[in-house]
Amino acid sequence: MKIRPILATAVAAAVTAPVLLLSVTPAFADDKPATQAQDKTQDKKQSKPSIAELEKAAAAAKATYDAAVEAESAAKAALEAVLSDTSPLAVAAKAAEAAAVEAAAAKADADQAVVDAQAAVDALPETATEEERTAAATRLTGAQAEAETAREAKATADKNAAEAAEAREDERVAGARKLDQAQKATKAALADKNAADEALAEAKKEGGEGGGDCVPETALTTVVTGLPSVVVAGTQVEFKLRVTNGTEKTMDEVLPFAYVHATDKSGLKSIDDLVHLQWSSASSKKWKTVDNKHYMDAISPLKARTHTDIKMRLKVDASAPAGNGVTFVAGDYFNDNGTCGGNPDLEGYEFLIAAAGSKPGKVGDAKPGATKPKSSDVKAQSSGSRPVSGSLAATGSPSALPQLALASGAAVAIGGGAVFLVRRRRAGTHA
Repeated sequence: MKIRPILATAVAAAVTAPVLLLSVTPAFADDKPATQAQDKTQDKKQSKPSIAELEKAAAAAKATYDAAVEAESAAKAALEAVLSDTSPLAVAAKAAEAAAVEAAAAKADADQAVVDAQAAVDALPETATEEERTAAATRLTGAQAEAETAREAKATADKNAAEAAEAREDERVAGARKLDQAQKATKAALADKNAADEALAEAKKEGGEGGGDCVPETALTTVVTGLPSVVVAGTQVEFKLRVTNGTEKTMDEVLPFAYVHATDKSGLKSIDDLVHLQWSSASSKKWKTVDNKHYMDAISPLKARTHTDIKMRLKVDASAPAGNGVTFVAGDYFNDNGTCGGNPDLEGYEFLIAAAGSKPGKVGDAKPGATKPKSSDVKAQSSGSRPVSGSLAATGSPSALPQLALASGAAVAIGGGAVFLVRRRRAGTHA
């Protein structure tokens, strides 16, 4: 039974207060059907992850899980502190409530003083002197003034007590929400850890064959140009993905990969369903959607010191809130002799999502998260080299190999310390 190639290392932990693991993605791709002839070809060409790569993935998954457990423990301790009667907001709420009770009592006494003063005025006999009548009226006026002051003091105390109680309740809800997020992150991280451990165990059981010919190749670069640093919801922008073979050897098949991920401003809510990444090429002019499950059509071949450009289009739904986005790109290659490799890094280009109707004015291009080898001295590939047409998912092409995928997991922080995990997925994988 073949091992399913692990397509990305689930490594991430976001640092907040308390620390929370915000997102963990599955480590395995979906299986796709293929014909018997394709299976034979794939058996011949496919190279499985090495034991070392699987051990690295398992260690990364364990580190993610350990961080999630620690984050959950911190969130639980924080909630317990909030629920304590000795927490600052609890003490403040108790004091405000006591002040409100005292103010209510003072108002009741003041109101009774008014009643008594009025009764004294009403009880004056007809024989009362003018001096006695003036004194009684003065006492009534004073009592009424004190009663009004007491009423205002009670209203203020009641408001303060209500606000203090609300602040404490908000703190309780926030603490409970953070703990819930941490518990969900721990559960997801455990699932990834178990999957990575299972893959490693199965590989060791089978003898750890495969993966020896796949090597890192930083001279295979993928560079995005023309993607604005700000994209307004309800619009679409076109840009270019340049895939460059900076080596001295021809690569028989090069597999470009792209993926877009976005959240609202908080970094906690994914809005992936509101952003759409598409591509087209010289041999496939119709726009096709990038769905993070398949590579784009292969470039076959890509000669030494040449490059090929792929048209890309990013569409953001008008209903998308203001937030943050990142477009990841990468490339792998596969040669007819069975050798394979790729750039071990996913390059991330960050951009902001502006609310629909915004007028950001002139903005610069999105920039990559890390510096990559430049390929300005390579010439454009001649038209004689054509990309392979047809979807890899539909054909079950054996070229969709996740070589070096274990080294390709990327964690990119976008606002608020949120960390996003990226995986590469391939078509035509068989169990």
